[in-house]
Amino acid sequence: MADGYDDSNRAFLQAFMGRSSMTFEEAQPVLAAIFTAQKEENVDPNDVTQEHLSSYIDAANTAISPFDLEIRSLLHQTPKQADQENNDSPPTRVYALVNTTCDPLTQLATTYSADEIAFVKRLLDFMFDTNNTRICEGMVITPMQSLNLRSSAEANRRRSTNATQQTQGGATQSLTITQAENMMKHLVEEGWLEKSRKDFFSLTPRALMELRGWLISEYNDEMESGRRMNRIKFCSACKDLITVGQRCEDRDCLGRLHDHCMRSFFRMQRAEQCPVCKKDWPGDKFVGERAVTSASRRQTNARQAPAPAAPNGDASSSEDASGEEEEG
Repeated sequence: MADGYDDSNRAFLQAFMGRSSMTFEEAQPVLAAIFTAQKEENVDPNDVTQEHLSSYIDAANTAISPFDLEIRSLLHQTPKQADQENNDSPPTRVYALVNTTCDPLTQLATTYSADEIAFVKRLLDFMFDTNNTRICEGMVITPMQSLNLRSSAEANRRRSTNATQQTQGGATQSLTITQAENMMKHLVEEGWLEKSRKDFFSLTPRALMELRGWLISEYNDEMESGRRMNRIKFCSACKDLITVGQRCEDRDCLGRLHDHCMRSFFRMQRAEQCPVCKKDWPGDKFVGERAVTSASRRQTNARQAPAPAAPNGDASSSEDASGEEEEG
């Protein structure tokens, strides 16, 4: 190894490998314990700086690069506080140990069975295909929806796909309800999924870093017309993958912004315009969980709205005009 790589570096790498991901705040007590053992004097976690962490990550990446591993970082797209729309707290940077070459789904085969891997693939298909449309870019899944995907036959029955896709996966690729619930629990514990306050599952920053290339190749397809279907989109400011944020009002425009990027981007541009088409930025067109919840609220309000009275004042002659659901 290069000069300077010592037992403290090995201890940090061991600690990192024992976790699925780590933030700076989580790394501070780890490095403080390492420094305490190294210097034989107590080191306060608050004395550990970002420079310390960056130095140890750089040394670790040099050591593990021959094994096709790398510690990468990504800003968490979801604010810490419950009020996501008005939260001005800075985003949290998440560090994760990812494999740089192998198919991430293949990696899971070392831990999970073929049926469980097929279940994970159905989860991803639901999140980034079924629940990621031109109308609503949700990219999340509820516990009940995940249980409905425990059987490949059940998943195919619920999806609107072509005949070739419907025949993929045998009827044996199924789990019991208990197995599916345990699988979701394990995916959360291992840092692949996280659950929101409103009971939606989404991919963690670690999963997005690990699956980035696979998601793009799997869900951004070239259509027969020659037009590319971009289900995986990117923030126009930081150019990173976006699953939480806001979008342009024009559904055909690729303008998307993370919440934390949007504030600084508009401050620099001095105008709240779409970074792609330059139209006024709506501020109420969402990507992620809020796309689902806001669409549900609009549909509920539309159903509860009173029907307009007929011209002759006879309300009974008018059907419920609000029955048609508004697009999300």
